[in-house]
Amino acid sequence: MRFFARLRSTVVSLFRRSELASQLEEELRFHLEARTADLIHQGLSPAEAARQARLELGSANTHRDEVRRSLGLRWFDDLLADLRYAVRIFRKNPSFTAIAAGSLALAIGANTTIFSVANEALYEQLGVPHPEQVRLLQMTGDDKIVVHSSWGEWDKIEGGRAAFDSFSYPVYQQLRRDNAVLSEIFAFKDLGQANATIDGQARVVQVELVSGNFYQQIGVRPAIGRPIGSSDDGAPGTGAVAVISDALWRHFFASDPNVVGKVITVNTLPITVIGVNPPSFTGAKSVQVSPDIFMPVSMMPLLRAESARLGPILSSPQLFWINLMARTRPGVSDEKARAALQVSLDAAIRATMSPKAGDTLPTLEVIDGSRGLNFSGKNFAKPLNVLLVLVGLVLLLACANVANLMLARTLARQREMSVRLALGAGRSRILRQVITEGLLLSAAGGTLGLVVAYFGRRVLPRFLFNVWERADLQIPFNWRIFAFTAVLTLLAGILFAALPAWVATRAEINSALKEGGNTATRHRKTLSGRAIVTFQVALSTLLLAGAGLFIRTLVNLNNIDPGFRADHLLIFEINPPSKSYPAPQDIALHHRLEDAMRTVPGVEDVALTDVVLVSNSRSTSDFHVEGRASSDRSNGSSALVDVGPDFFQVMRIPIVAGRAFTQQDAASPRAVAVITQSAAKKFFPNQNPIGKRFNTDDDPAHLIWYEIVGVCADVHYNSLRRKPEALHFDLYRQQHELGGASYMVRTAMPPEAIAPSLRAAVQRIDKDLPLIDIRTQQEQIDATTQQERIFASLTVGFGVLALALACVGIYGIMTYTIAQRTSEIGIRLALGAQRARVRAMVLRESIWLTVIGIAAGLVSAIALGRLIKSMLYGLGPHDPISLAGAGLLLLAIAVTSAWIPAARASRIEPMEALRHN
Repeated sequence: MRFFARLRSTVVSLFRRSELASQLEEELRFHLEARTADLIHQGLSPAEAARQARLELGSANTHRDEVRRSLGLRWFDDLLADLRYAVRIFRKNPSFTAIAAGSLALAIGANTTIFSVANEALYEQLGVPHPEQVRLLQMTGDDKIVVHSSWGEWDKIEGGRAAFDSFSYPVYQQLRRDNAVLSEIFAFKDLGQANATIDGQARVVQVELVSGNFYQQIGVRPAIGRPIGSSDDGAPGTGAVAVISDALWRHFFASDPNVVGKVITVNTLPITVIGVNPPSFTGAKSVQVSPDIFMPVSMMPLLRAESARLGPILSSPQLFWINLMARTRPGVSDEKARAALQVSLDAAIRATMSPKAGDTLPTLEVIDGSRGLNFSGKNFAKPLNVLLVLVGLVLLLACANVANLMLARTLARQREMSVRLALGAGRSRILRQVITEGLLLSAAGGTLGLVVAYFGRRVLPRFLFNVWERADLQIPFNWRIFAFTAVLTLLAGILFAALPAWVATRAEINSALKEGGNTATRHRKTLSGRAIVTFQVALSTLLLAGAGLFIRTLVNLNNIDPGFRADHLLIFEINPPSKSYPAPQDIALHHRLEDAMRTVPGVEDVALTDVVLVSNSRSTSDFHVEGRASSDRSNGSSALVDVGPDFFQVMRIPIVAGRAFTQQDAASPRAVAVITQSAAKKFFPNQNPIGKRFNTDDDPAHLIWYEIVGVCADVHYNSLRRKPEALHFDLYRQQHELGGASYMVRTAMPPEAIAPSLRAAVQRIDKDLPLIDIRTQQEQIDATTQQERIFASLTVGFGVLALALACVGIYGIMTYTIAQRTSEIGIRLALGAQRARVRAMVLRESIWLTVIGIAAGLVSAIALGRLIKSMLYGLGPHDPISLAGAGLLLLAIAVTSAWIPAARASRIEPMEALRHN
């Protein structure tokens, strides 16, 4: 009971101060009146009795303090007093407050923004119950692995092996039947883009195929309607149903609660909507962005054309294409599950594929699937970690800047601190006051930084997407972000307030109370400020050197000649549904579309390609020269592009030998090809390749001999970072099938002006065919250097902020140093020193500080350059131009920043300086 009574008193005193004060006043009045009555009873007059009672009772303020101390509230009163005093101090120095809080806000805001993106891209998990239980199945193998055809992701790992995440459908069925160590295995596949017609309008949607047990095993129920079930995933075509995403429901159905039962078309197939996913569910592939439509795996044969050589995709043992997941079982380790499923995998591959001599079987891996396929983690882990390091250095620089400013103010307040010590304040009380000021300043910067991060988290993700892609990545602003900002703010406050607080407690009472103080002592104390400025310059040099490296990398990439003209070139895709346009009708369709687009006003020429150049896409094939044995080392593999007859004219790729394709070639039964100079050197060294023949397939049923009719100049194929490689061009109209294709339209008109006319020309042939991913060739090339552009932009921003903070730091420390040395400078001038020499003395001191900081920063930049070596192009991490440029720029900034204090020092009047002493 005593505890609860004390707790109640504490709560009342904290939040109902007026009630506690009135109770205390009432109690003091009672004691005063009682004692006064006793003294009157003893014979004193009322006035004398009241005076004597007040003397005996003592000060009311003392009693109030004792009561609050007994309740443990003295610390709270002191904190309020410190906060009020800190607010008054900051209000008296608005420029200091604005500079300090502003620099902290930018640094904390940048850190919070980068952290929020990194948290979402690297650490967030799927929006499903208990995502930590989800496991992803994948395989690893060497270059002799029995799997030759895979639709999925391949990642190189150590030891010359590769990891891939897809399985054949027959293998999936057998693993599911034999599985006894994990919960039921379920399957999914990101189908990519598909053509959809919703309310009569052709649109492009993202489709994910899922097995009939997917929703049950993943543990998610649609917000509206029902999930896809086992009855929907039967024979091909029987499950023409779909669960749509919350975003599609809101954007295209206006959040209609009666959406269930509506019919849409996907690749010309009528599909019935049976449910709407909850907003937090993004499927099994990605954490960041949800597909628009989820459909049963059994619909695959009708949605996507399968290769005739591999057979129907749901029964083909050759094509590995589907992703598998399962949940863990209690008491079963990942290694135990892997070992058991490995036996089933080996049996399934031997039963379905009949491995040849020398073929190796893949090794099964059971890995964490809580982040889906985790493409963002694989692609952005290193860049985001580097950005976190860089932005952390910016915060450290901002803290150093604020510490320097606070240190200068603390040294200027030595007299105040000494007076407080002389009046009885303890050194711990002084320490607490300065720490409180630092934390209050940090809190202001953290609050403003949170506002910066709130808007920054919406801007930064846009840099992660191509200009033609939807950028609907939503970065949550949740408790993790608030906690990160709070911890960062607290650490920053302690970090930059520590040194000024320590200096404040070292104040000497006697010397500081003297009028002049001890100039030599003050001068020695400014060494701390000089050390901080040197640290600032070192960090600024490191950040500027990094910015220089990324800028030069981007410049080097932009200066690369891709081998073709990218100007005035419009690109878009058309993906005809395989059900409506099976092979070879897809070839005929593209021919019709090609001819229709040539008639559009403003179109100079049109060509097709199945692989857009410099788009991080590639297609390869074997290259067997006629007359050479298949084991001949002069054979090998070559990159491959199927194109239209006018491709070289449209792309402005020069022909260096022979000729380009013609319209007659496209109609001729004789297969022809054009190879690049690199291919000619690789396959026909010291020979004329014109007239030579080659094939790209060992299968006699599909053997086509191509005659080389021309050699073109080398072009960059899928990336500017790679050297031009062996590449051959074939005519798409001489192929068995093509499927989707990219159209290259050369026009002098702006893309947004000609796109409607092109879309109308396509819809006159088929109204359900949308133009997909409209962009220019230059935008496509820029997309491949997107990471370099992000780093160049951000590091330049960090570098500019670093320069500004270093400038403030150098200016502040030199201004304070001159203020402390006013008497010394006056004496020098009175004894005949020239004003130019005084100015040179100040500049020399600032230059030495800068040179030491630059040297330390360059050493750090060289040491840390290894972290970003793989992200550079055309230069090394020790690039002398970037390092020298950073050093010279900082030196120039230092001289400029110190010039004003130096000029001010040279204008000091000796008599005024001596009176100042």
